[in-house]
Amino acid sequence: MSTTVFYRDAVIARGDPRGFADTIRALQPIARSSDLLAFDDETGRQVDLELDGSGTAARSRGRPALGVESREISLLPRHWEWLSRQPGSASVTLRKIVEEAMRRGRTERERQDAAYRFLTVIAGDRPGYEEAIRALYAGDRENFDALAMLWPDPIADHARLLAWPDGQA
Repeated sequence: MSTTVFYRDAVIARGDPRGFADTIRALQPIARSSDLLAFDDETGRQVDLELDGSGTAARSRGRPALGVESREISLLPRHWEWLSRQPGSASVTLRKIVEEAMRRGRTERERQDAAYRFLTVIAGDRPGYEEAIRALYAGDRENFDALAMLWPDPIADHARLLAWPDGQA
């Protein structure tokens, strides 16, 4: 998982969170917890960092060697019937479907949602926030850029990276 860490309004680390511990420990004492914020670069969600060098908070796993996590899913009978006609097990078929979707990349809506989650945490009280969110979901990059000029560059730049990773409008 790629993560971006902001200290106040500046990016201080980006990439694999396992390498962030020294950077964060080198900071002067942090007065407010809101001064240091970390975000998942794909979802825009705020994440907690583990400063023991392991990266982000560990998750429990099903089959540790494979990283498999078992969860229950609910499908309609016609979905189960379709899955039963596919070669391999239902799990194999679902994994193939998910892998194909991941290869296609995130949808425009997923990118907008990631930018929205990030901005809600870091810029929700900044001028132009609500208008910028409306422009984001309208796909109005020009208006978004104009409104984002009111924010510190690292915040505006990261929001653009989440919403338009290839510079696309």
